[in-house]
Amino acid sequence: MRYARRAGVVITAAALGAALAGCGSSSSSGGSTTTVTVFAAASLNQVFADLGKKFESEHPNTKVSFSFAGSSDLAAQLNQGAPADVFASADTANMQKVVKTKRITETPRNFATNVLTIVTPPGNPRHVASLADLAEPDLKVVVCAPQVPCGSATKKVEASSHVTLSPVSEESDVTDVLAKVTSGDADAGLVYVTDASGAGNKVTAVSFPESSGAVNTYPIAAVADSKHADLAKQFDELVTGPEGRAVLSKAGFGAP
Repeated sequence: MRYARRAGVVITAAALGAALAGCGSSSSSGGSTTTVTVFAAASLNQVFADLGKKFESEHPNTKVSFSFAGSSDLAAQLNQGAPADVFASADTANMQKVVKTKRITETPRNFATNVLTIVTPPGNPRHVASLADLAEPDLKVVVCAPQVPCGSATKKVEASSHVTLSPVSEESDVTDVLAKVTSGDADAGLVYVTDASGAGNKVTAVSFPESSGAVNTYPIAAVADSKHADLAKQFDELVTGPEGRAVLSKAGFGAP
């Protein structure tokens, strides 16, 4: 029940933001500004923010507006008609949901991969050393909900390693899992390696070999009814090209 309520809030807020951003252009001191709306998985927040600034610097009078959330929420919003120009998912399954409804008609391009890692508060006070340790009954563990890519990856890892977790909460995206750990509300959580890296000394990361059994592939594509098709294609090319690859690699993402 908790997840369902939270997801509803995310969809409503993000859809409203996208609707406002998708109106096309607005006045600015430099003239008319075109807004390109990008729906992107929460785990892409830092990387895409950097790429968005680069894109804006190379395209005068263009603003990139991001809606970051769990990929399943974003796919649902797109299939409900939310206006957007580009969709970048943290897995191929949610991208295919949008392809199936023909909101995306081009072939999505894979641009990155990611795997899970364990994160704990700084110093790892509960001495978590393995995936199996997360099954300890007195350990407060937080994971992503199964509907979102990081949650789906968690379920795959559990199945392949025969470890059953009993999380105290299932969050709507990986950012919220990380927040539970950094705030001290959880003893450990499962997030992507890129999120752990981006958190710096706010967490301690504990790698585990079973994570290699659940590699998430990230695809990107322009939305079919984008009002700014040329710019959407150019943003796609920035992400999938050498400059995007370099930024993604620096953040810890693997090659597709």
